[in-house]
Amino acid sequence: MEFAGKVAVITGAASGIGRAVANAMAHRDVRAMALVDMGEAIDAVATEVNAEAGRQVAYAYRGDTTDETFRASVFDSIGAQFGIVTMCVPAAGITRDDLAVRVDKVTGKARIYPVQRFKQVVDVNLVAPVYWSLEMIGRIAEDRAARSLKRWLPSEGMQGAIVFIGSVSSQGNRGQISYASTKAGLEGAAATIQKEAVFYGVRCSLIHPGFTDTQMVRAMGDEYINTQILPFTQLGRLIRPEEIADAICFMLTNSAVSGELWADAGWHPPA
Repeated sequence: MEFAGKVAVITGAASGIGRAVANAMAHRDVRAMALVDMGEAIDAVATEVNAEAGRQVAYAYRGDTTDETFRASVFDSIGAQFGIVTMCVPAAGITRDDLAVRVDKVTGKARIYPVQRFKQVVDVNLVAPVYWSLEMIGRIAEDRAARSLKRWLPSEGMQGAIVFIGSVSSQGNRGQISYASTKAGLEGAAATIQKEAVFYGVRCSLIHPGFTDTQMVRAMGDEYINTQILPFTQLGRLIRPEEIADAICFMLTNSAVSGELWADAGWHPPA
């Protein structure tokens, strides 16, 4: 696939990796992008992306990515204006880090990780990305059916591409029982979607970024970054969001790329 003339949807686009992907796509001549995020900052981000690109390419959509009605409305809106969406990067994610089990030093009672908090992380980090991708696949399938097209043929060229945002934490990381579970879950989702969606000519892959210089990582604090991340990272620094965005763009356009890509900057935590 090429970016020129294509329509894309990016969630979590107000900051971090999502925002970097928006900038990267704009400079690769994508026709239009729906930039999705919960915060008001998404409007300013779309304005900035357009200014940097020197053209109107980014369109802001503010809402909850776990809301099915909102999801459908984004695809309806951007699709009606520019044509069917064929690239999807569902990058929205949250962390709610804490030990899975913690014993109170005074009472001696164990406190286990709250189930509602676990479910919240699952909804945002796993369920929502899967269904944003399925929304795109479903619409591509409908479009093909309307044109009496059935099983995709290689001679048609790829019809769509999805890249999920995993994490090195999918291998397990202390204090991230919910976050790590969702990122590992995306591995199974991506592998299954890839096997099914190729019927319609849609590829699905997964990138596992290492610790990237985003608000989410910075929120861990300088002490944690300097003692628990950088000493075990061969690159000796946090990854730049632009580096991950460049890798995602490669995964979207190179049809030979499937499965998972590890972009961890050589991070090898101690046992």
